[in-house]
Amino acid sequence: MVYRRFSVGISIRILAITGLIFLAVWLFYTKELWLAPGILVVIVAFLAGEMIYYVNSINQKLARFLDSIRFADFSSSFTTDSKMGQSFREVNQAFNEVMEVFKQTRAEKEEQMLFLQVIIQHINTGIISFNAEGKIGVINNAAKHLLQIPQFRDISDLGKLSKKLLQEILEMKPGQRVSFKVNPTMHLIIQSTALKMGGKSWTLLSFQNINAELQSNELEAWQNLTKVLRHEIMNSITPISSLVDSLRTILDEDSYVQQEGILIKKDGFLDIQEGLDTIANRSKGLVNFVNAYRDYTNIPQPKKELVSVENLIENVCQLMKEDLKSKEIEVHKDLNPENLEILCDPDQITMILINLVKNASESLQNQADRQIWIRAIGQGDLGSLIQIEDNGPGIVPEALERIFVPFYTTKKTGSGIGLAISRQIMNLHRGSLTVVSEPEKKTVFSLNFR
Repeated sequence: MVYRRFSVGISIRILAITGLIFLAVWLFYTKELWLAPGILVVIVAFLAGEMIYYVNSINQKLARFLDSIRFADFSSSFTTDSKMGQSFREVNQAFNEVMEVFKQTRAEKEEQMLFLQVIIQHINTGIISFNAEGKIGVINNAAKHLLQIPQFRDISDLGKLSKKLLQEILEMKPGQRVSFKVNPTMHLIIQSTALKMGGKSWTLLSFQNINAELQSNELEAWQNLTKVLRHEIMNSITPISSLVDSLRTILDEDSYVQQEGILIKKDGFLDIQEGLDTIANRSKGLVNFVNAYRDYTNIPQPKKELVSVENLIENVCQLMKEDLKSKEIEVHKDLNPENLEILCDPDQITMILINLVKNASESLQNQADRQIWIRAIGQGDLGSLIQIEDNGPGIVPEALERIFVPFYTTKKTGSGIGLAISRQIMNLHRGSLTVVSEPEKKTVFSLNFR
């Protein structure tokens, strides 16, 4: 509407100027008049000047409006002389309305920013952001209290707390999560996120000290381990103690002292022999238990190297080939991408895969259709995934929660230590070992490498 009125105003002025010019020329050449054409020329000049002022006024207001937007100065207001007409009043009103909308929008953004700043400063998780040059952008009170670094202005100042921690953070990839023990009272979980602001790249770090939680979990783990050890040792010591008492009774009742020595009845001798065999077997079981515990608590640090997942899986399948063939189990392999590589200790990961494939094959012994799928999936910044799936009877929910507990097993034979060791190896790789199972359908073990 405003544009239409502006166009009509300009058109009328142009037509009036053009008509007056033609009239002045006609009067001058046909009537040979001088005064009238002169007056008309003055009027044309006035109209031309007024039109120029009319146009420039709109342009100046538009330029001021755009400058206000460019410099985020929304304090300006637009007024007009009543002589300029209704169209100018509408233009000024439109400009003022737009400026008011910008004001409200900026006020809302400032409120939101203030709200976010208050939240960031009051959460218990430490937050730090820094740009590509290392300059600190945001640091909240939790981070200052946790790290205790005076005048923390550059990410390199983190080296005052721990140079290894600084190096670890600078090498982190977006989305990566690491655990780092700074000192006996500080064990940090650090997560990294990449973002862009103002055309610059920023890294956002979150810090949490999980030392108290670890101590609580460690105490609970020791309590659970003590229960397991007590249970296993008592299961061995109690029958041994009972047998020793029984053997002492047999010796007292079935032995006779003679000049040549001591005579024992045949039945008593056989009972003693059987009792000693039982003690020997139970003692051997106790020794095996202690050895299994030693293996669980003495896993070496992984020697990582870049390994082809395809070669890793082929090696496992080759080692298990005869066993799988004898059990009539079909193995399917699926790699995406085919050239997927992971950073790991190949010997330790091979041991995990063999253990999982072996467990899967044993679960299929009573199945008519015996299938195992080995999948490898690249997930970009989220890492890589290796899955072992079988179509066996699955694992019941009650057992699913305990299969990674040391010495717990659902099989008649086995130490119950394989899955516990496998999970610990994955923890040492800063990855994880998880399981999902649907009874009577499938079981899937997943090795997550980050």
